[in-house]
Amino acid sequence: MKRHMAQTSLSGNKRTQTERGVRIAGMGRALAGEKITFGNQTRYRLSQGQSLLDLAEKAANEALSAAGMNIKDMDLIVCAMATPLQAIPCNGALIHERMAKGLDIPAMDINTTCTSFISAVDILSCLVDCGRYSRVLILSGDTASAALNPQQKESYELFSDGAAACVLTKAEKGEASAVLYGCQKTWSEGAHDTEIRGGCGLMPSFCMDEANREDYYFDMKGPRILKLCARRLPDFLNQCLFEADIHREEIRKVVPHQASRALDIIMPRLGFPKGSYIDRVSEYGNMVSASVPFALCEAVNTGVICRGDTILLMGTAAGLTVNFLLMRY
Repeated sequence: MKRHMAQTSLSGNKRTQTERGVRIAGMGRALAGEKITFGNQTRYRLSQGQSLLDLAEKAANEALSAAGMNIKDMDLIVCAMATPLQAIPCNGALIHERMAKGLDIPAMDINTTCTSFISAVDILSCLVDCGRYSRVLILSGDTASAALNPQQKESYELFSDGAAACVLTKAEKGEASAVLYGCQKTWSEGAHDTEIRGGCGLMPSFCMDEANREDYYFDMKGPRILKLCARRLPDFLNQCLFEADIHREEIRKVVPHQASRALDIIMPRLGFPKGSYIDRVSEYGNMVSASVPFALCEAVNTGVICRGDTILLMGTAAGLTVNFLLMRY
């Protein structure tokens, strides 16, 4: 792998950038308490009295323990989540209240819906590498079940509630861990193919009535999303591989967003044969922002991914947004 690589910025302009010497020092994950099945598919939904804050705190504590650190060692808390826990304040402040009350650690949110974790690692790796921060706690997780429409069987049977977290630090001296390349693009012709229209500024919650109730449910137009992805993803992926100066076979494992049961159709069409990528949709479903870090954490814990492995985090998100992040774990 070359030390200097051409990277595409969010505006599409090429620039040369060195590797970012960062490492994931520890990871953790948590599943909602209620286990349900749809045929051969297993899903998890929040149990009575359980909240996403509970799951996020559990995942964060696991990540801190795995890193051999505690919350006082962190100098930034980032919530990389798709949905707000409440309208105000940001999710990061509510996590801070749970875990760091009395401390002055800054907290913030980064939201690109399903790929929020990838975006957060991409952005924060730059800030850690340049010395702005040293130890960052990144949390992802969503309560998808809160807005699922029982009338939309495809999405109602797809999603799970869960959380995952990691501690991102500078790579230790002599360590090869690094972020090698990152790219994000958005094609807003897909902005309304995956959405919850109600509940925020354009359609506040107090405007809900029987006539517009469905606007406050999650709405996914699966066939339209697949068509847009089929048009856009192959060229996007090939461009990223070219600019990162890497061939598919050099990537030890791909960790894709667990978007749908069509993963085994989509990934081979992108040039990644079965076995080269992680597919846990049957076991866990789509956990929105937690999907990628949850699958990554499991792969690390089970030895599927080891230190020094070149891995690719990638996925699609509402918007339509796509992310590509190449790392040496």
